[in-house]
Amino acid sequence: MNNKTSARKNGLRQKAQLMSASEIERTLVRLAYEIVEKNGGVDSLGLVGIRRRGVPLAERLGKIITRIENSKVPVGTLDITFYRDDLSTLGPKPVVQEKEIGFPIEDKSIVLIDDVLYTGRTTRAALDALFSHGRPRRVQLCVLIDRGHRELPVEATFVGRNVQTAMTEVIEVKLTEIDEAEKVLLMER
Repeated sequence: MNNKTSARKNGLRQKAQLMSASEIERTLVRLAYEIVEKNGGVDSLGLVGIRRRGVPLAERLGKIITRIENSKVPVGTLDITFYRDDLSTLGPKPVVQEKEIGFPIEDKSIVLIDDVLYTGRTTRAALDALFSHGRPRRVQLCVLIDRGHRELPVEATFVGRNVQTAMTEVIEVKLTEIDEAEKVLLMER
């Protein structure tokens, strides 16, 4: 199914392309430098991508930071499905396993990475899930797009691009690893 068919099924139409593949890459390079600078290097730094699209973004940022600093930064994954307060779940919350993140977060500076910051609920759920793994020294949030409309007091430390959106608009981040396309779209209901 192509993008136009998919968009029509979701009741969305493309309004604009906000970022191309090269703009996404340039933005990630800038964010990587900002992360290194704000954290005074990479000692005790860890990157954690929020499943789904935060994971490939975290992996890419990890590779860029490794090139910049010539030092490998641990990159992990966080699945927040069972920590969401806006999804109904049946039964008890499952125990999140240590192996999920893939490295110890105790006393580390953790950068949580997601594609879009909107209401703040995903970030809140990610913090709950993260703290079930231990107590990091500090947690910072990095997002490719901040579209506003917060419901919770959440602010990203690192932002690729701020995009003012209407409530009827949706940001779609397409990444090669998941979508076999590389762009950021502004969609409209």
